[in-house]
Amino acid sequence: MSAHRPFELRASDGKLIRGDRSIGKDRQILFITGFLSTRWGNKSKALAQWCEEQGWGFCCYDVRGFGESEGTFTDYTLSDWIADARLVLQMLTDGQLPPPITIVGNSLGGWIGWLMAQECGAVDRLTLIAPAFNMMGVRAKSISPDRLHEWHTAGWMPWDDDPLHKDWALSWKWVAESEAQWKTSFDRLRRVRTAILHGLQDTAILPGGSSRFVEQLLIHDPSYPVELHLVPGDHRLSGPEHLQLFRRSVMEER
Repeated sequence: MSAHRPFELRASDGKLIRGDRSIGKDRQILFITGFLSTRWGNKSKALAQWCEEQGWGFCCYDVRGFGESEGTFTDYTLSDWIADARLVLQMLTDGQLPPPITIVGNSLGGWIGWLMAQECGAVDRLTLIAPAFNMMGVRAKSISPDRLHEWHTAGWMPWDDDPLHKDWALSWKWVAESEAQWKTSFDRLRRVRTAILHGLQDTAILPGGSSRFVEQLLIHDPSYPVELHLVPGDHRLSGPEHLQLFRRSVMEER
């Protein structure tokens, strides 16, 4: 990763967003990671290598409250992480004639990537991996009434009781913001070439969410340039065959 230089961006609350980027020509790839994931994983490492081979730029970052970025996790919600993505995009588009941007979003980062592509004119391609559209709104509808009542009245609840998640409490504000964003998802569509990859055995973010999203998208714009690939695999889609499909999508190899 010697070609990548760290960067810091100061958010509106004074906390630093930390990430890494490399400068390239022709295209810039922005990777937006998933919920409770840091910026350097198998997918981002593969992306960085492919970008280096092509001479493209690459960027990834940690959201505030997680990873190496500053802040306390419970101080942030969806709107804050959207603001983080927006600030990173502003950095990437600063200057004369920046290269076009492909956003690659994983899980919750997939939905944030979609939202950013709708408002940033420099983004002309999207690859979304198991995108978590309306993640917390869907979660609130899928849990038991007792647990939902507890979340709403207490104001806090972890995603589930898995040891990886139970110590990361989520405020009810996550649900309210998620539903509000979802209600306006198709209001003002901007056409961006979009590929969605989702594992058929994904039990964390069900593939039906991606199918319904594409159905709704095409109802609103029948000519929207979107491809949906439902493939064997779980939420991670981390096998060699998945990385090959991932590469073909991002690098537009046929």
